[in-house]
Amino acid sequence: MNTNKQLQPSRVEQERAAFRRQKRLRANLISVASTVVFIVVIAIVLLSSPGWEKVREAFFHAQTFQDTLPAVVKGLWLNIRVLIAAVIGVAILGSLLAIISTLRAPVFTPLRLLATAYVDLIRGVPVLLVLYLVGYGIPALQLFGRMPPEFWGTIAIVMCYCAYVAEVLRSGIEAVHPSQRIAARSLGLSHNQTIRLVVMPQAVRKVTPALMNDFVSMQKDVGLISVLGAVDAIRAAQIEVAQVYNFTPYLVAGILFIVISYPFLRFTDWLNKRAQKREQVGAIV
Repeated sequence: MNTNKQLQPSRVEQERAAFRRQKRLRANLISVASTVVFIVVIAIVLLSSPGWEKVREAFFHAQTFQDTLPAVVKGLWLNIRVLIAAVIGVAILGSLLAIISTLRAPVFTPLRLLATAYVDLIRGVPVLLVLYLVGYGIPALQLFGRMPPEFWGTIAIVMCYCAYVAEVLRSGIEAVHPSQRIAARSLGLSHNQTIRLVVMPQAVRKVTPALMNDFVSMQKDVGLISVLGAVDAIRAAQIEVAQVYNFTPYLVAGILFIVISYPFLRFTDWLNKRAQKREQVGAIV
């Protein structure tokens, strides 16, 4: 008996597979054609506009791009260092705020109310305003020695984003079924061990896409530390613009931020799709 012949799909299934391939091919061709048409229309509108030559000279000057790239890249390195420090601070403080917000024992009521008030207050204040208050207000108290502006910028970013991350983690912790805590305690784990070994891993896995979105937002907002005088990518671009009387350095800074953000954007999309597939396992969509 020919085993290979038995494994061949039926004629009806082959027709269905061929129909699905044809449908996918048609959809892909339409997508490519519509994208090309859209790009061509936008290009025609831009290139035929009366002020295109001035815009091209002011924002897309090739020689200025090449000349200012090293200075902006050097400033971008400061943004990356601030981002790394801010991620560590936000991870620690955000986790602590989330855990405190979920404590239900009456003795922890003051801490819980304080954490809730902080999260609500910070989430309602713009990041730029927090940067001004921290960067100019705290040094005016003269409680510390002279610190560089990027230091205060990092503190402000951490203060803002630990509130966002705490709220995301809190929702993840509360999404963990209570039976998980009960089972962990019945196995002899303490409260701290239950939180650290059982609840937090599940909570983080549930809210990983949301956490990645906050990380991408923070990656862009670290560019706001330039308002405090830190010579980051944005400030370096401003200095170059003032010297060459051309806006191309701003384009350089924007492209560099896109380059460092793009991998995390795609990683976030991949996490969202994976989480969606997990939720749809066994369901009819």
